[in-house]
This record gives sequence, structure tokens and C-alpha cells, in this order.
Amino acid sequence: MELRTLRYFVAVAEELHFGRAAARLHMSQPPLSRAIKRLEAELGAVLFERSSAGVALTPAGATLLVEARALLDQADRARVRVAAAAGAATLTVGFLGGSTDPGATRLARAYHRRHPSVEVRVRETDLADPTCGLHAGLVDAALTRGPFDETGLTVRELRADPVGALLRADDPLAGRGSLERADLADRRWFRFPAGTDPLWQSYWNGGELREGPVVRAVQECRQAVLWNGTVGMTPLGHEHGEGLTVVPLTDMPPSRVVVAWKEGDTNPLIRSFVQLAVAAYHG
Repeated sequence: MELRTLRYFVAVAEELHFGRAAARLHMSQPPLSRAIKRLEAELGAVLFERSSAGVALTPAGATLLVEARALLDQADRARVRVAAAAGAATLTVGFLGGSTDPGATRLARAYHRRHPSVEVRVRETDLADPTCGLHAGLVDAALTRGPFDETGLTVRELRADPVGALLRADDPLAGRGSLERADLADRRWFRFPAGTDPLWQSYWNGGELREGPVVRAVQECRQAVLWNGTVGMTPLGHEHGEGLTVVPLTDMPPSRVVVAWKEGDTNPLIRSFVQLAVAAYHG
């Protein structure tokens, strides 16, 4: 059995859908189906029950899933250890500046426990680059927030946070239990520098073109609100600082915390980072 075929099998077993598994593997469905059939022929066992209702694992398939995950994990660990022995085991991770997410702290601890010999290099970026250098090829993976241009990237959502309007504590709207974007239509909002990803800019401006000061960092946003009464946006539950308050926005979609990496990158250090990120944020 080839490791590549086992990865195909695990993708189908986890998705229980050949189309979704093919998309996850960045391949078309016919060769994936053929690979699974060859694997079943090689093992002499049916691994999936296929019906109009969908795909389900057989007892043999469930057994192979446990073994395949263990084999793939061991293969990844072997690659990492060899790279470490050769002095080449490094991972560069991009983060948005100003983040103090406890999920990231759990991830750092888990990654160090699993890969104590790997050097993790951290690249912190400002709010003008939501991919944290990923599109520019400056990092291997990014722990960030969406939305942004995902062309050429694979993105996995880790959590979705409700958001609120960041206001001065003495703002006339500060005492409201909740707000809608229309309540802030005539206000000045912060903006990001020219050239910032338009999806990212639009989200943090509530889907509208806005006027207001240009900021690059979380602290600059807070200061713009404090000094000028500008409207800011922030995930609920984040520390906002003295003199400021956050009022929930009921008609804003949540802010997605995501992990992203280059499409098709098979680096085992990245794969392990993604797996541990999912566990850290869902734990």
C-alpha cells in the first residue's frame, strides 16, 4: 500500500463523500474512485458501502481507517525527525499582530510537545495583510482571520466569533444592548491602507464604503476610537482597553478564525500544525 493511496482513503473516510474528498485532495473524482477500488482489490475487502443515500464505512473500512491514520502519522513523524537530524526542521507561521487568542497558546504548547526539535519562526503582520505573508510566500502557514482572497490557498475554519462595534465609553450608543450596522451609517469608521485585500476591508467596514482614519494595527484602531470617536469593529470577548466599550452587532456575520496554507503543500510539519490547530481550537 502506498502512503498516497492511504491519504486518499482517509480523505474519503472522513468526508464520507467522494466529491468532497476529491476537492479536499485537489484532484478530480474519477481517479480518486479508481484509486479506492484498486485499494479494495489489493486488500480483498470492500471498504465503503456505496448507495443512493451516500457512502458509509464497512467494518473493514473502519479498521483500515484506524491503521491508516497511525501509519500516516508515523510517516510524518519520520520525515520530521530526519529533517531535524539534518538541521532543516523549521516552520514559519504568520500571525495577525495584537492577537492574544488562548487557542494559539494551546496550539503552541501542543506543537512543541509533538515536535520539540522543530524551530518555529513567527512572523507577526499588521492588519493590512490578513494572509500574514502567505500569498507573498513569506510563511508556511498562517493563523489568522477571514475573509480574504483564498486563491491558491487551503483554508480551514477553526472558530467563528461574533463581533461588535468598538466605541468610546461615553458614546451615545455605548449603553445600547445591541446595534445594527444601520445605527452606525453616519459615523466615521477606521479603514485599512490602500491595496489591502478588498474582501477583508469590506468585512471590517460592515460591507460599505466608509470614511475615516487609516490604521494598520489593532492598537491604532483602538486609539482612533478613543481619540476621535471613530467606529471600530472587534470580536466580542477581546480586551478593548480603558475608556472603550463593545456593543454587539446583530446583523454582522461572525469573524472566522482560520488556519491557511499553500494549496497542495504536503510538508508534514504543516499538516501536523493544521491537525493540532483544529484540536487546540475545538478542545
